[in-house]
Amino acid sequence: MDKLLIEGGTTLSGTVQISGAKNSAVALIPATILADSPVTIDQLPDISDVRTLCKLLREVGGTVSFDDHTFVVDPRNMVDMPLPNGSVKRLRASYYLMGAMLGRFRKAVIGLPGGCNLGPRPIDQHIKGFEALGAKVTNEQGAIYLRADDLHGARIYLDVVSVGATINIMLAAVKAEGQTIIENAAKEPEIIDVATLLTSMGAKIKGAGTDVIRIEGVEHLHGCRHMIIPDRIEAGTFMIIGAARGDNLLIDNVIPQHVESLTAKLREMGADIQVGEDQILISRSVAQLKSADVKTLVYPGFPTDLQQPLTSLLTQAEGTSIITDTIYGARFKHIDELRRMGANVKVEGRSAILSGPTHLEGAKVRATDLRAGASLVIAGLMAAGITEIAGVEHIDRGYDHIMEKLQKIGATIWREPMLEEEARDSIKEQE
Repeated sequence: MDKLLIEGGTTLSGTVQISGAKNSAVALIPATILADSPVTIDQLPDISDVRTLCKLLREVGGTVSFDDHTFVVDPRNMVDMPLPNGSVKRLRASYYLMGAMLGRFRKAVIGLPGGCNLGPRPIDQHIKGFEALGAKVTNEQGAIYLRADDLHGARIYLDVVSVGATINIMLAAVKAEGQTIIENAAKEPEIIDVATLLTSMGAKIKGAGTDVIRIEGVEHLHGCRHMIIPDRIEAGTFMIIGAARGDNLLIDNVIPQHVESLTAKLREMGADIQVGEDQILISRSVAQLKSADVKTLVYPGFPTDLQQPLTSLLTQAEGTSIITDTIYGARFKHIDELRRMGANVKVEGRSAILSGPTHLEGAKVRATDLRAGASLVIAGLMAAGITEIAGVEHIDRGYDHIMEKLQKIGATIWREPMLEEEARDSIKEQE
């Protein structure tokens, strides 16, 4: 087990190249199960979630290579092998395997989602969709069993706008007989990305990116080549880093429209931002940062995945800021760690209330989930002295070589293996 060490206070400048979208990758890879010939995906991020999915595809008989950010899979020899335990338990997005395997094999056994502990991630909308398409769904010993004689099109209204359910129903419906209509569908860019891959494979999908998606089932899907979209959450994380410590920090390979809600909020706080076609130039404010109130919402609102990173920046804003997470109520585990570093922040219900600016001091802290890890990295870059972050495996799940990217723009950051005693303590804390 490693720990990440950061000596804060340095000015960051240069260019950061944004990798492919983690939240697309974890759906695109399962989608390839539906093809009957090889699929290539370019610019996949080199993160542990992608490597875990590659391993799972090999387990069910796929021939997989993942080299230099290019993923190639031959799914022809895949079988409907149950995946109740093992690697699947480490993935928060393991449920995409349900829709893909149900769509191809008309049955699946998938362990319930693992990954970051953000509180319950209900899959009731997924199940509702699968049942509407004709599947019988049962929960047996911590795994979801899906069985269908046949899948047929249906009209499905999502009670809650859910990215996961929207994508999962799409995966199950593209080879179902007849027309499927998903109403109150999520509109995130990652959904459009998955729909683009499926369309390139021969699926008939209209309306991805709107709240009504129409799918005409087809009998066969073929292989194709697909370029993943840039990761808007990684781009947003580096934008926040730029607002915290940047001097003309250039974020390259970004779709500015995907981060508009963050751009507006950082400008409101006083950051200097210039937006190009696929680049964003950002510097910290010469004046004192201003406080801001933020509420997370479904796309195109402020992303829940950027709530924790922005919280760190808000510790340096003058006055009182309130950040409210309407998506995940349990997404405040980074707050105690920020307090260790000197932040003046308290949690009330689904909101964190910050008073600033506060002087942050380096401390020993723990990343409890992926975006909490990003939050602590940002805090470490701003803090005086050295910050030591345990739980780096969470950060590795979603950020492609974050240490190397930060070193390239001038950060003093390095990894060290944990001592045996530290690793033991770390495991105990996780339990």
